[in-house]
Amino acid sequence: MQPDLLLAFVTYAFVTSITPGPNNTMLLASGLNHGFARSVPHILGISIGFAAMVLGVGAGFSRLFLAWPSLYTALRVVGAIYMLWLAWQIATAQPLQDTAAPGRPFGFWKAAAFQWVNPKAWIMAIGAIATYAPAEGGGVAVIAIAVLYAAVNAPSVAVWAVFGTTLRRWLTDRRHLRIFNIAMAVLLVLSLYPLLFGHAA
Repeated sequence: MQPDLLLAFVTYAFVTSITPGPNNTMLLASGLNHGFARSVPHILGISIGFAAMVLGVGAGFSRLFLAWPSLYTALRVVGAIYMLWLAWQIATAQPLQDTAAPGRPFGFWKAAAFQWVNPKAWIMAIGAIATYAPAEGGGVAVIAIAVLYAAVNAPSVAVWAVFGTTLRRWLTDRRHLRIFNIAMAVLLVLSLYPLLFGHAA
């Protein structure tokens, strides 16, 4: 990849990774409710799961959506239902010190699997391959893009977990914590609008 194209791709990866979206909203809530250390598997699951998606798109999965648009519609519906369930989990999450609380942070595999039902992640992956993978580059170029995207994505999304962890000291009151969790759940639900009814960025 040429230096100017590399810089453009890193910028694309950074902006799409660090801007608000379902993954970052959940990490913010996870950092607040479970702390940074317990959110690390969630962070790694996002980055590695997304890198696997980029590899899949590069291998030709995106052609399925072009051939059968109904598959992408189905993906959006499934993703929307799953995110509504996640929003409920966030809204009803209990603070870490409540040992009787059933809530637990996302694990690695759960976070990685979530990328495959996240419409925004599909759009990001397709955009990366369509824009930055040279036609003559073959598998090597796709692998390089996936690895580089994961390298940029991990620290970018980690910022949201750090921010959530920092907020813990300010939200020790259970009522304030409940308000915060409900606000995060509402934001997650609102993020469905551009994914389902518009063009996500």
